[in-house]
Amino acid sequence: MAGRFAPRPTRTTARGGHAVVPAGVPRPAAAPGRRRTWTPPGPLDLGLVLGPLRRGPADPTFRATPDGSVWRASRTPVGPGTLRVALRGGAAEAESWGPGAQWLLDHLPEMLGAADDPDAFRPRHRLVALARHRRPGLRLTRTGLVLESLIPSVLEQKVTTDEAYRAWRLLVRKYGEPAPGPAQGRMHVMPAPRTWALIPSWEWHRAGVDDKRASTILRAVRVAARLEQAVGMEPAQAQARLEVVPGIGPWTSAETVQRSHGAADSVTVGDLHLPGIVGYALAGDRNADDAMMLSLLEPYAGQRHRAARLILLSGCAPPRRAPRMRRGDIGRL
Repeated sequence: MAGRFAPRPTRTTARGGHAVVPAGVPRPAAAPGRRRTWTPPGPLDLGLVLGPLRRGPADPTFRATPDGSVWRASRTPVGPGTLRVALRGGAAEAESWGPGAQWLLDHLPEMLGAADDPDAFRPRHRLVALARHRRPGLRLTRTGLVLESLIPSVLEQKVTTDEAYRAWRLLVRKYGEPAPGPAQGRMHVMPAPRTWALIPSWEWHRAGVDDKRASTILRAVRVAARLEQAVGMEPAQAQARLEVVPGIGPWTSAETVQRSHGAADSVTVGDLHLPGIVGYALAGDRNADDAMMLSLLEPYAGQRHRAARLILLSGCAPPRRAPRMRRGDIGRL
């Protein structure tokens, strides 16, 4: 594998991989992007809608700026693209760059929850009703992209979020490409499926990714086209297709379709914390397991994922009784 990833002349070897700009030479201005304005049918909170797409505070594919704009770098079916979206006077104003610019604008409404129906949700508990009242702008995003949600979800299997976020950040910065448009050098598009398949084993190790998770990603990218076709399926069918790949189970498939499909009923099972949080919030049982959680969420059939999100947003969680899960780093071995 040596030599397959020679250093690029436009990238430094410093952490972060910013583009090299000689002293005294100004960075060229980015060409104007494509624009679109879309008015949502109701309240919209960009942070709540797009927040699940962010994998940690230093995610190289996601950036939130002080002016309220949200930036995303995506690998679309027609190529990489960068999208900037902001709310102005109740309307979503978007601008995009790169080969995938038009694709991102075409799918802007769905990404901002146009395919979601919040009015179909009926609270059955006071806590859930109060959380919904306080978060009227919550809508479920639908990206229409499977692999960009699947790979980071695999990285999050059975490790702390900090470890998973670090692995995602290091791998995307090193093997991805600079995002098109004015974000170039500060944001990166995730690697193409073939690039994921060619990452050397020692680079997975350096990023703290064990062989089991790396092997799952390698198996997934080999059938990337088939997995992306799952966007046209119902969430349950899409999950079944994803779970055909060894190493992808109900937890990973649910975390994926929640983002790629906007699946309102795909509740996450097999999670370390969620059953206890739901059990404590709805029944005062901090030791609830998956079966108990699903039983408590049964009144929300068809909207169980939305109910779980509202419970998490309520802030009602059992007091901590044990130390946090110890963070590991196999890259140091």
